[in-house]
Amino acid sequence: MFEQLTNRLDEIFHNLRRRGKLSESDVDSAMREIRLALLDADVHYGVVREFVSRVKERAVGQEVSKALNPGQQVVKVVHEELIATLGEPAPLNQSPTSPLVILLAGLQGSGKTTAAGKLGRLLKKRGEQVLLVAADPYRPAAVDQLQTLGEGLSIPVLSDLSLNPAQLAQKARNEAEETGSTVIILDTAGRSQIDESLMVELGSIRDAANPDEILLVVDAMIGQEAVNIAKGFSDAVPVTGLIMSKMDGDARGGSAISIRSVTGVPIKFLGTGESLDALESYDPSRLASRILGMGDVIGLIERAEESIDLETAQQQTERLLSGEFTLEDFSNQISQVLKMGPIGKILGMMPGEFGKMSQSIDPREAEKRVKATQAIIYSMTPEERQNPKILNASRRKRIAAGSGTQVYDVNQLIKQYRDARKMFKDLKKSGLRNLPGFS
Repeated sequence: MFEQLTNRLDEIFHNLRRRGKLSESDVDSAMREIRLALLDADVHYGVVREFVSRVKERAVGQEVSKALNPGQQVVKVVHEELIATLGEPAPLNQSPTSPLVILLAGLQGSGKTTAAGKLGRLLKKRGEQVLLVAADPYRPAAVDQLQTLGEGLSIPVLSDLSLNPAQLAQKARNEAEETGSTVIILDTAGRSQIDESLMVELGSIRDAANPDEILLVVDAMIGQEAVNIAKGFSDAVPVTGLIMSKMDGDARGGSAISIRSVTGVPIKFLGTGESLDALESYDPSRLASRILGMGDVIGLIERAEESIDLETAQQQTERLLSGEFTLEDFSNQISQVLKMGPIGKILGMMPGEFGKMSQSIDPREAEKRVKATQAIIYSMTPEERQNPKILNASRRKRIAAGSGTQVYDVNQLIKQYRDARKMFKDLKKSGLRNLPGFS
């Protein structure tokens, strides 16, 4: 979402770092460029004005002028002020008594029902007993969607079209007490726009359910209108937090930077994809690092810890370093990486040049190539995977036909595999086997 903004800021910072000293005119020029970049990214003009003013005040002060690397110090100032603009991390409110009741609100199309499933999955992984409630009686498809999500997640879903949303909310409390559910998530109805009937209904559900959290789901792809919607809801009902959905979209993304400053409502979660695991707790420092092209190493580590079997990964690494790894090992490593998410997203979380690669690589083409590689390996017999030396011309032709690829693709994979294996064997011979962890 922030690709264009990240590229522009990276260019500005590159020009600053090239200068040994920074004059006030250099800072003024950089601030003008930063202001334009933020406005083009659809950041609220008032937020931009205050942000640039704070950065400039610090950039012409002693902390920059006396720094060994003034350009790098300005980048540090921008990073710190961006974090301040994005606000503090805000965890879910705690309920003094069980269950914790979360009411999800938002306009139609904002992604409320999907957010309910994602949030349910996240809280279930934290050990909570979750109850999803289909409190949108006007759109049967929403009820069906939530029930489908619940089945896939093994989370119970309460629905009853004979009851109005307030009555269903009260029934959910009774159900939770009987079943021992520790969290209730209410998926409420939306409208195409904010109107009085929507707010009246939300008020009645709030009175019946007495929620600990009222989370507003806002579509990040609609730009500044997201800020207006959040402000409209928070003026009418006591919204306690925001879920920014569709943060993986191709919009300019400025609403995510503006929304906390304008509304005063904290962001609590970011929806970063369509899959049910694509919901992450909001961390302003990590988001600021992504925007400034510094990657998200912590997020990458968290994905790895959640997705990868560490014992298997360690065994594969040892085989790799020993030069004994096979095509079977190679396939297993690909599977482990794919568990972490789409290739483009993984690269985008890496700092420096790796992160920039995500902007030049077509994610769909990258996924296609990886899946083709797996298809080739899966089309081999167990003996061929363990001993690629037996892959003569007829075997390669059979493998290409079985995987839907060309013999050229099979040959390329075998060549890459042999080159990698030779490289690690050469490294071991050169004495790297004496390094810690290399045996």
